[in-house]
Amino acid sequence: MKTDENKVMRLKEAVEKYVTNGCHLSIGGFTLNRNPMAAVHEIIRQRKKNLHVYAHSNGQGVDELIGGGCVSHLEIAYGGTGKFMPTCIRFRKAVEAQTLMVEDYSNFQMTLRFMAGAMGVPFLPTRSSLGTDIINKWGFSENFRKENPRIPDEKLVVMDNPFDGWCDTEKVVLVPAINPDVTIIHVQTADVRGNCRMEGLTFADVEQAKASRVLIVTCEDLVDEEYLKTDPDRNQIPFIHATAVVKVPFGAYPTACFRYYDYDPVYMNAYVRAAHDDKEFEQFLNDMVYPHQTHADLLDHVGRHRLESIRADRSCGYAKDLDRK
Repeated sequence: MKTDENKVMRLKEAVEKYVTNGCHLSIGGFTLNRNPMAAVHEIIRQRKKNLHVYAHSNGQGVDELIGGGCVSHLEIAYGGTGKFMPTCIRFRKAVEAQTLMVEDYSNFQMTLRFMAGAMGVPFLPTRSSLGTDIINKWGFSENFRKENPRIPDEKLVVMDNPFDGWCDTEKVVLVPAINPDVTIIHVQTADVRGNCRMEGLTFADVEQAKASRVLIVTCEDLVDEEYLKTDPDRNQIPFIHATAVVKVPFGAYPTACFRYYDYDPVYMNAYVRAAHDDKEFEQFLNDMVYPHQTHADLLDHVGRHRLESIRADRSCGYAKDLDRK
């Protein structure tokens, strides 16, 4: 790979080229934090269908993708946005209507699955979920697994500890690796080659990025490579993993991006009100997603005053005076 390769693309082009109907897609972020929302909205606008989605503990991004009719299968630990949606609303409706197939794992297991994919090994062992129904309840049927070679034959495997006697663990749980076709993450800072720096908690984004065949990075700031060479220990993802880099200020909006902006409670409350009703949700998409050609258009629609109200105090990383009701 050429070290001077410039991977900067427009978001519309990146989604159109790499997120194909039926592909296996992973999105980063955690509940209300650093969801790649600009990319999520672009996927919905392009009406991508039948996506097999992986997420750690996502919220807004997963729910809007499901509500937009983009997702047929989901593997996840948790879907919610705290007080706004303890359980994601369109996610729950799709499960109840049996239009979405879901397989659930623990938070730690999902991280291990991405880590296994990043390491190039078929599985990793853990004690997580021993004694729980995560082991017993499978979302994907045996027939579905046989018909889909990308899906492991078993959700997980419980086996005897082969080193019993050396430690006090009798059983271990083997969880299968994940290697998505595409992963999309949003970061604070990247350069044109795809070196990335995240501030605050990284969640499972690093493992997701390294496990994927294609990595689309959206970022707040696109900087010179020399900038990221200062304090290189603060960089988490090297350029070798990145496929496309897109500068999208407020690219996680309406979720939060640490040290840049907080989540928007106005958007979130409006979303929750609309998400409970199919017609109102369709109107929400018609107001907030479909008419906007770019994420900047959405921000203009929201209004700069509201964006200023959620701007983070750099000293603490969040908006101190934000009315979160």
